[in-house]
Amino acid sequence: MTLHRFAIKELPAAPWKNGGGMTREIVCQPPGASVNHFDWRVSIALIASDGPFSSFVGVDRIITLLSGPGVRLQSSQGPIDHRLSEPLVPFEFAGETPIDARLLGGQSHDLNVMTRRSACRASLQVVRNAHPDWACRAGMLLAVRGCWQLQGTNPQTLEPEQGLWWSGASMAWQLQPQNTEAAMLALKIHFH
Repeated sequence: MTLHRFAIKELPAAPWKNGGGMTREIVCQPPGASVNHFDWRVSIALIASDGPFSSFVGVDRIITLLSGPGVRLQSSQGPIDHRLSEPLVPFEFAGETPIDARLLGGQSHDLNVMTRRSACRASLQVVRNAHPDWACRAGMLLAVRGCWQLQGTNPQTLEPEQGLWWSGASMAWQLQPQNTEAAMLALKIHFH
């Protein structure tokens, strides 16, 4: 097990095939898995224009607005009509649902979590206050606002837009915000 630190701005940006945005991949597991064969994947997307979301059959998704005015998510073949316009409010949906995204203003950045239904599931929590006992064997912590002290298994300090991820061994921390406006996205991966 290795703890991987990252800074959003240092992650390579890959343009979408349809030209409507860019993706910065944080983690794709297991190691070497392609975008069609992962168990779990986390990325930051820049949505720059209207268009359809890619279909991921058998995958559950969680999308969370990080910055920008957001997008309206609509499905022509289902019940989804959601305004993703409030930052740090996760929205879950099935990856095979055909969804069109329409910008609500300018471009937006969001966090995307994808888990293969047959292998695992994700729970994503927005942490704004001290959390004394946060642990899991695979997951990610991303400081969105403010500085965070992580005390415990492997003490860390995270500045805004910095994070870490791990898989393969349980990690445990006490999450301590250092600012009143602090906010962190805390992801746990639960394997079947």
